[in-house]
Amino acid sequence: MEAKYDYLIVGTGLFAAVFAYHAKRQGKKCLMIDKRSHTGGNIYCENVDSINVHKYGAHIFHTSNKEVWQFVNSFVEFNRFTNSPLANYKNVLYNLPFNMNTFCKLWGVNTPQQAKEKLDEQRMRYAHIEEPQNLEEQALKLCGEDIYYAFIKEYTEKQWGRSAVDLPAFIIKRIPFRFTFDNNYFNDDYQGIPKGGYNKLIDALLQGIEIKFNTNYFENRSGFDKLAEKVLFTGRIDELFDYEYGELEYRGLFFEHERLDIEDFQGNAVVNYNERKVPYTRIIEHKHFEFGKQPFTIITREYPSEFANDNEPYYPVNDEKNNQIYLKYKEKAKSDSNLLLGGRLAQYAYFDMDDTVEASLNLVKKELSNI
Repeated sequence: MEAKYDYLIVGTGLFAAVFAYHAKRQGKKCLMIDKRSHTGGNIYCENVDSINVHKYGAHIFHTSNKEVWQFVNSFVEFNRFTNSPLANYKNVLYNLPFNMNTFCKLWGVNTPQQAKEKLDEQRMRYAHIEEPQNLEEQALKLCGEDIYYAFIKEYTEKQWGRSAVDLPAFIIKRIPFRFTFDNNYFNDDYQGIPKGGYNKLIDALLQGIEIKFNTNYFENRSGFDKLAEKVLFTGRIDELFDYEYGELEYRGLFFEHERLDIEDFQGNAVVNYNERKVPYTRIIEHKHFEFGKQPFTIITREYPSEFANDNEPYYPVNDEKNNQIYLKYKEKAKSDSNLLLGGRLAQYAYFDMDDTVEASLNLVKKELSNI
């Protein structure tokens, strides 16, 4: 049977949408399928009474890649949102990333020199640790006990569901410190949120492309494969190969959304909750992403959880064991010249959105040579 489409694209997230857009421009016929009832993957926003709710966690676009920034801005205008999260520890709010505002409140210092001296004093107590054996030793060597116990230990243990002494040291390769009063979390040249939400970006990318929702690729894989010359798969790579080398591990999340009849709940888009006794890791107040003035607000509490196959995988556990399993799947995928892989699940990596766009554009240049 002759294939009806050039590409079957499994998933409608950002990676898939960028590739589909360029394929269509090159005259290729694409069919996209998604097991969810909407496009956009995890950057999907639900408009609730004029507030764009980030249904799968906060997404803030930031990049220093000018090509990527110009590409996304060719579809939708971005606002000037700057990510300046706060950390709540014992009901005291601190600025993130660690900067002079943090040091001033934590230690009572007023100058960069005083902050550096205090930091060096705390680090010296752990200078004897030559080769950190776990996350706790790594963090103490990098920042000392005050920052570690207030901002890192309990939050990280809550996020990963295990003790810091049981987590590998490489999770914290470095800890950025800023000796200025700048609260901008990112160091990138460009940053913002699409005006009107991420759906506008995805809708523009996928305009005119055939999409089937509530459609599980694995329920009729052979039938779908016959429809197209090639398959771009953006789901879980271990599921694609029926877990032949074992299941890859993830941490899960679940979200608790709440509408409040007050104008402002926390005065900021993102507030982290560092203590273990608080079950959620952060609260997102969505209106602040777009400078909303509504007389009500919508917040989301974000809870880390164990991953099970009936929920969404979020954070890959990129330890040595899992990375070795992934490499086996990656190598196996090379044997199928009609299979393309892309995105955080297929590549078993935590990607920022600009990384996702860049990776998709790179595949476009390789696969569609005259781009």
